[in-house]
Amino acid sequence: MLVDVELSLFAVGGTRDYGLRLAEHLDLLLSEHEERGFEDGEHKIRPLTSVRRHDVFVIHSLYGDAEQSPNDKLCRLLFFIGALKDAGAERVTAVVPYLCYARKDRRTQPHDPITTKYVARLFEACGADAVITLDVHNVAAFENAFRCQSTNLEAIPLFVDHFARLLRHEKIAVVSPDIGGAKRAEQFRRACGRTPCGALGRLRREAAQRRCRHR
Repeated sequence: MLVDVELSLFAVGGTRDYGLRLAEHLDLLLSEHEERGFEDGEHKIRPLTSVRRHDVFVIHSLYGDAEQSPNDKLCRLLFFIGALKDAGAERVTAVVPYLCYARKDRRTQPHDPITTKYVARLFEACGADAVITLDVHNVAAFENAFRCQSTNLEAIPLFVDHFARLLRHEKIAVVSPDIGGAKRAEQFRRACGRTPCGALGRLRREAAQRRCRHR
């Protein structure tokens, strides 16, 4: 026996404008929620509509800006996922266009943290059933870190569709800032149907100047 599951779409914090446009495109109403801050810096977030037995999607991009740090945004999203599951949501999918801490996916120095794995554990502990992100730093590491369903969406087809028409008769050079982005640059070049022409920059991290040591 098939049971119809209702769909709910939330957009947290500064992602609300994007969520409204997405909801309009999907012919849905954006579900209402409350975000409340307290004097000591703590906060709470809760749905204002019933989500019992709903298939819930929560949109929140976890980049740092002038209003909130990645830590603030991540914490709010995790608490909201927990609140949705406690409210009886059948399934919660976190739609995270920018996934914070995804670049640190392996150890490059002794005792390095693998923050991609730790963030994945936080999502799972709060009850997330699936995580969707865009152009994650390392697809294999992202997929291996999450035990819940994980999906990475590639933006290359959209860029190709846009630029291939604009630059149809132009000579182009595809540039990557570092080795990590070289594969994407090559995929973009091939998708554009261009002959090999690229450049690779060198990313220098002044670790010694920025490292804070506690003894």
